Amino acid sequence: MPEETIKVHYAGAVNAALHRVLAEVPETLLYGEDVAKPGGVHGVTRGLWKEFGDRVFDTPISESAILGSAVGAAMMGRRPIVEIMWADFFLVALDQVVNQAANVRYVSEGRLTAPLVVRTQQGNAPGACAQHSQNLEALFLHTPGLRVAMPSTPQDAYDTMVSAVHCDDPVIVIDNRTLYFGAKQEIVTGRPPAPVGGSHTRRTGPAATVVTWGAITHRVLEAADRLAERGTAVTVIETPWLNPFDTDAVTESVARTGGRLAVVHEANTTAGFGAEVVTRVAEAGVLRGRPLRLGVPDSRIPAAPELASALVPDVSHIEAALGSLVGPS
Repeated sequence: MPEETIKVHYAGAVNAALHRVLAEVPETLLYGEDVAKPGGVHGVTRGLWKEFGDRVFDTPISESAILGSAVGAAMMGRRPIVEIMWADFFLVALDQVVNQAANVRYVSEGRLTAPLVVRTQQGNAPGACAQHSQNLEALFLHTPGLRVAMPSTPQDAYDTMVSAVHCDDPVIVIDNRTLYFGAKQEIVTGRPPAPVGGSHTRRTGPAATVVTWGAITHRVLEAADRLAERGTAVTVIETPWLNPFDTDAVTESVARTGGRLAVVHEANTTAGFGAEVVTRVAEAGVLRGRPLRLGVPDSRIPAAPELASALVPDVSHIEAALGSLVGPS
């Protein structure tokens, strides 16, 4: 596939990636609740069923059946891409992912793999309420054998999906639906699939290193820009891949920024992946002083937008927390 530059929103980038892998990799299947004829509950898979026929199909409302069949298909040589409509609904099918997909390579002594991709989305949006707003990445990151990605830009949404389909491990790609129909951006398509992993340095500055991922990245960048306007520049590292995690990039950056570290994520703080990031940096011996973990308080997310916005860190909250970490400019 030749390289091409196209202008799309996040959902269009995912759609373009799915179109590419379905066209290039005959072993791929795409299925889940409403992904075929309806084009996905969020419209991300629109048009794919018409072009690829019975390789794109709708399923009954049964997450355990969707994921269980994907494990079996992957073991038998297919590369299924399945959708779980909300990450919250993943919880009824944890056995298929945690006990089955993650274990295939180990229990078969490497004779079998489970190259499946699970697409899902999580996070808060207006009216999401407690059963449609959870951020569960730490749960999957605690399971050896699973790869996990959380992109925040159209380019990363495209690249991570292509890389995930070509990976021989089970991969969970987590979107945030608030990103799907944001501003269109130019992305490059058609490049060779990159190995899974890696990070992006989105801002540079000597005052501290801020690590983030997912939709809240955009709030972190705005907060960093506000600080820079007041004379305090921080380095912002976005890690769209959480497993494998780019520990070296983070520790090297912290060493360059005076040993000061902040981690910002939308998941609740207790046992969030931010704690793992802080620990890895501390074990590397480059952390100096008090690290900052900023996330959602340990609370269920209310349906009322005003109450939910009081829990999820906004730009002003992030700016104030980072300002406290780095001290007066």
